[in-house]
Amino acid sequence: MTLVQMQPHSANANPEHRTVDDAMEAARPQVCDDMTVEVALAVMASARVGHLLVCEEDGLCTGLVTQAGLATFRDSAAYTDQVRLRDLLGDRGPVASSVTTTAEAEHATRHRGLDALPVVDDQGGAPGVLALAR
Repeated sequence: MTLVQMQPHSANANPEHRTVDDAMEAARPQVCDDMTVEVALAVMASARVGHLLVCEEDGLCTGLVTQAGLATFRDSAAYTDQVRLRDLLGDRGPVASSVTTTAEAEHATRHRGLDALPVVDDQGGAPGVLALAR
């Protein structure tokens, strides 16, 4: 896996000191954690994205869901049409701070087997996503 560069950065930046803020893509789309699995899959399909940032009503990022993960859950015996995204995320999922180095974030993402990691600011909002390419 390698990091996908989504925003320009300074050509003079030392790669060892680059932060997630240098490499993240803008957070879109973001959805509320009370959304059902079926609606979330429809949003992903219409937006042509493979993941969604999930936020509480007050805008705090609670995690990220992927199309593959939701489709797998939808096909399981535990699925009902009443399951909300908050039910799947449980506690706040893994996130990165915008000042986390890209090396640390890449390691954490690989270690957890993720393709993307939400980036949160000091207030818990999600200004972006760090996406990895395979």
